[in-house]
Amino acid sequence: MGFRPFVFKLACHFSIAGTVTNTSEGVVIQAAGPQIFSFIEALSSEAPPLARVEALFHRPLEKRLQADSFTIVASRSGASSRANIPPDISVCQDCFEELTDPADRRFGYPFINCTNCGPRFSIIETIPYDRPKTSMKDFAMCGACSREYLDPMNRRFHAQPNACPACGPAISLHDSQGRPLKSADVVAAAITAIIQNKVLAIRGLGGFHLCVSGCSAAAVTTLRDRKNRPDKPLAIMVKDLLLAEKLCVIDDQEKRTLNSPQHPIVLLKPRPDSPLAPNLAPEMSDIGLMLPYTPLHHLLFAHPDCPAALVMTSGNISGEPICTSNDEALDRLAGIADLFVLHNRDIVTRVDDSVVKRVAGEIRAFRRARGYAPEPLHISQKLPEFIGCGGGLKSTFSLARSTSIYPSQHIGDLFNTTSLSFYSESVDNLKRLYEIEPVAAACDLHPDYLSSHFAVELGLPLYKIQHHHAHAAAVMAEHNLEGPVLAVVLDGTGYGTDGTIWGGEILQADLRGFSRLGHLEPLPLPGGDAAAQEPWRMGLSLLYRLFGEECGMMDLLSSVDPASKNILVQMLQNRFNTPLTSSCGRLFDGFAALLGLTTVSTFEGQAAMQLEALARGSLTTRWKDILVGEIEGAEPYLKKEKEQRWEINSAKFVKKALDDISSGMDRSAIALQFHSWLISCISRLVEKLSGTTGIRDVVLSGGSMQNGILLEGLLFSLTELGLNPYTGARIPINDGGVSIGQALIGGMQHVSRSTNES
Repeated sequence: MGFRPFVFKLACHFSIAGTVTNTSEGVVIQAAGPQIFSFIEALSSEAPPLARVEALFHRPLEKRLQADSFTIVASRSGASSRANIPPDISVCQDCFEELTDPADRRFGYPFINCTNCGPRFSIIETIPYDRPKTSMKDFAMCGACSREYLDPMNRRFHAQPNACPACGPAISLHDSQGRPLKSADVVAAAITAIIQNKVLAIRGLGGFHLCVSGCSAAAVTTLRDRKNRPDKPLAIMVKDLLLAEKLCVIDDQEKRTLNSPQHPIVLLKPRPDSPLAPNLAPEMSDIGLMLPYTPLHHLLFAHPDCPAALVMTSGNISGEPICTSNDEALDRLAGIADLFVLHNRDIVTRVDDSVVKRVAGEIRAFRRARGYAPEPLHISQKLPEFIGCGGGLKSTFSLARSTSIYPSQHIGDLFNTTSLSFYSESVDNLKRLYEIEPVAAACDLHPDYLSSHFAVELGLPLYKIQHHHAHAAAVMAEHNLEGPVLAVVLDGTGYGTDGTIWGGEILQADLRGFSRLGHLEPLPLPGGDAAAQEPWRMGLSLLYRLFGEECGMMDLLSSVDPASKNILVQMLQNRFNTPLTSSCGRLFDGFAALLGLTTVSTFEGQAAMQLEALARGSLTTRWKDILVGEIEGAEPYLKKEKEQRWEINSAKFVKKALDDISSGMDRSAIALQFHSWLISCISRLVEKLSGTTGIRDVVLSGGSMQNGILLEGLLFSLTELGLNPYTGARIPINDGGVSIGQALIGGMQHVSRSTNES
């Protein structure tokens, strides 16, 4: 990140003689001079903005230096790759000014970069991070670029992707069949196509984007139809913060995040009078927005005819990983894109856009990828070389060594061979980069996850970690908690130790084991996995729990075919293919269906997101104060089972909600009441369990916690009760964080086993 030039300049300032070099262990400096300790202190205090000094060790030189000047020496390999791999970084201000300056030799060049910005992780083949070990090795620098690259006082000193129009990568325009199109100005041709409501496939930093005008409902409909993505929200990109503020409500923290070097997608509330297409995020309270992070993005928005917003969604077929190579995109996206904007710099590692949201006063990662991956998480425990293989949805894997865990970039849902190939390719890549060869592995308890099969096939000692325990441990890792803690883990699906489907859990957990203290009331899951795609099934399950076989004759769920309802009622009566689940996600699905929001989901979490959006319509500035007063009223919904576990009786609340629906109560108020009831019940039960266990630290995790009302309410109410709640920010609390928990728990169990065996 421009660290060696920084050291060089610092050495000149303090009259230091010696050398600096990159190694696989990190930066190594030999230094001598009368101001040596001022120099050492400045290494940390004055480090470049993108650099983070994680540790600094110094000792006396074994012999006096012969040199009387300071030099930068070539990088060298070491015994192990402990240096961090830098993530991809958005265009810096200096490069942006050159990009837009007609007098600059890189004016309008789509691959401008320097040591402070540009591609890193996506182009690195191995470390140390030097040009011959990146995909830039195919581009020989011209004389002007070479002089910059070799000048320690230049901003582009050892900027490995350094290039210019005379010697670097270039963009090109192609039709839907991949045939080259002659164009004097590719950017202008691309904007013309966008204005005509055409779909573009644009090769970017870590993969392809599919792009249309974000202000054209017709263009968005075309993209949705071709990509078979009828409802899932589409992210947009806008020119700058000024325009972003006109389209969405943005606070100062969100502005800083949008404009940070990472430039993630930030989930924001759109303004009602914005020119954005209404079908970008139908029936949702948030829309994903990001700012341009590559030079090409800036060039698109610099065109006077560019729409106010561009849809920039992952360039893939739904359910598959993003395309990276030109040939792959031309093959797989031919039925979606009308035009292709390609370039000839290879993408070594697929990296999708990161997604974050501000909840309870903090920016929290929902998808950790470009700009953040593969930065490590540092822990206080010492682990062997280890791999946590992750779960099924929002998959990641994590490598561990010593006191560091290296989470992969977001892989996606791991349900087909194409995604498994991306996953396997990414494992090999990160193992090679960090020179980590795991001695053991951990996976989910679920036997059918492809990540579990992958773990088995590694042939290593294998630790099967319960899903919600891994969720809890990921939050513990982020906050360096040893435990025991009380863990509230709310999500859609997790294979339980009793063979049932968990998902609304309160655990007592540490880094080696857990016990299940409480959960949501188990409900039948009609049709098994089919219920996740058809929320009406859980709605009928709730009705059956209350009214038995008469539920099939009720007016609720009227949009569902009566014959289908009757079949499900028979299944429930005969207990055929109706496994029990304590899933919070399925409870949200069922309640959303009963409120008439949706009967069939086209993407994971749709019904729950619609329910949250509906509830937000009734939020007031006093809702948290009211919430605290409702905690005592939660007592009737708590019951203790014979196994000494607590249950939260959801059916009793649903009965009350049905009465409110019958009386004509506003649906938005009922939706908020549902959130408040769940927050109150969980808070009251955690308070009880804290009293009996003496544990005051509470971790909150699971995919359902991405619901801002739920997470913010729990953080507030638990704090008001005198407890210490923790949740994820740097690490996703959804299944994207599971592999971190697996690596930590499995690694600790392996260390314990090895110690015991010895």
